[in-house]
Amino acid sequence: MENRSQFGSRAGFIMAAVGSAIGLGNIWRFPAVAYENGGGAFFIPYLFALLTAGIPLLIMEFSIGHKYRGSAPLSYFRMNKKVEWLGWWQVAIAFIISTYYSVIIAWALSYSVFSVNQSWGSNTESFLFNDYLKLTVDPGQTGSIVPGVFIPLLIVWAVTLGILFRGVKKGIEVANKIFIPLLVVIFLLIVIRAVTLPGALTGLDAFFKPDFSLIADPGVWVAAYGQIFFSLSIAFAIMVTYSSYLPKKADITNSAFITGFGNSGFELLAGIGVFAALGFMAQSQGLSIDEVVAGGVGLAFVVFPEIINSFPAFNAFFGILFFVSLVLAGLTSLISISETYIAAVSEKFGISRNKAVLFGGGLSAVLSILFATQGGLLFLDVADYFINQFGVAFVGLVEVIVVVWFLRQLNPLQAHADNVSDIRLGLWWKICLGVITPIVLGFMMFGLFKMNLMKQFDTPNGNYEGYPDYFINFGGWAVAGFALIFGFIIAVKRWHSKANVDSYKEVS
Repeated sequence: MENRSQFGSRAGFIMAAVGSAIGLGNIWRFPAVAYENGGGAFFIPYLFALLTAGIPLLIMEFSIGHKYRGSAPLSYFRMNKKVEWLGWWQVAIAFIISTYYSVIIAWALSYSVFSVNQSWGSNTESFLFNDYLKLTVDPGQTGSIVPGVFIPLLIVWAVTLGILFRGVKKGIEVANKIFIPLLVVIFLLIVIRAVTLPGALTGLDAFFKPDFSLIADPGVWVAAYGQIFFSLSIAFAIMVTYSSYLPKKADITNSAFITGFGNSGFELLAGIGVFAALGFMAQSQGLSIDEVVAGGVGLAFVVFPEIINSFPAFNAFFGILFFVSLVLAGLTSLISISETYIAAVSEKFGISRNKAVLFGGGLSAVLSILFATQGGLLFLDVADYFINQFGVAFVGLVEVIVVVWFLRQLNPLQAHADNVSDIRLGLWWKICLGVITPIVLGFMMFGLFKMNLMKQFDTPNGNYEGYPDYFINFGGWAVAGFALIFGFIIAVKRWHSKANVDSYKEVS
């Protein structure tokens, strides 16, 4: 009998996988990306990217975790001892992301309270940067700890680590079975309220109106693949780790389709809610949709508070719903991100799960305090940009090339997936992973490197957001580089005997 922790059911696994995929980016990134890349026409390359990259990659990672029964480093080690570093590279990226992702959830928690009486006032931008974050320092300076961020950050980590302490079945699975349905219900309420506002149809028309002239633009297709790639929690150890907890009889391929379409369905729901609210804001202020569209932090913590201020009624209720939805989406993702390094550390060093939670989760919580300082937003901004663009995207490209081209694992992984799944994989899966995905990801990475290097060397202070060179180098490039170097260093250390790296029982 297998001693490894397991999800209690396949439904529990799917909830956890969907919970990992649905994060803050679904709510504040997808609507703006779709609008800027052709509106309704964007859904054509988006769906194509989902079917040729997103779901095939999910199937591959589900198969790796389920077949080799370990965290990402252990699964890659069991696949081929020479590629353990790839798993640790992914784990290091997940660890870095968890340190600042937790702080954004803390902001959302604070804003849930601010929504009660619209504490942000009429100038929501000034409130965020000056009153709440107290951003009065230059890039690279920390300043002092901001209590208004630090206290909710402690709450976020207390909840996250508390769930992780309870394990896979009683902690992660139970939490996702509560959080995900609750998140969907809350966001449905937001959408229902938003679409009944004056001007909502104008916003929805702007969101769905197709601009087919952009379909021929390669940049639109790259944006579609980028959105799918970043929103599905691919390539930073999560899906490999989660699938290793699946029971032996688990339909991998069908689970991947459900996860992929579930994530995309929520993104569409988010787009409807966001643009209906933006349409209302545009009409109430006499502006065009172009003038109010925003993404990221600006959308969530500047634009939406403005929208809430303009509500004809139930301002507090709508505000609480919106920011609680951010908290729930963030928590399910943070739990999954943290589980990657907790599982890896526990197996590598042969320590108990509770010790791994204390060490891994505790270290991440301590480091996250950096982002709760006066200069925290700037550190967060540059770290997030570089770890996503030159960490997650790059490691995804390397993962596909290593697994598909060098290790030639598609046939054994396909055989494994077909053996436990109702839907059998055909030639399309091999073509997607062997040709389409590496070409598109390679094109993305080439463009990103070229753009950033040209900015840095061709124009004075032409860095990302105009940050000075020293800040870009140690806050961006060094952070992304550290994850890769860490992967090679820790892979040198031998596995603890408790890991039983060579005596696992492969699912067949």
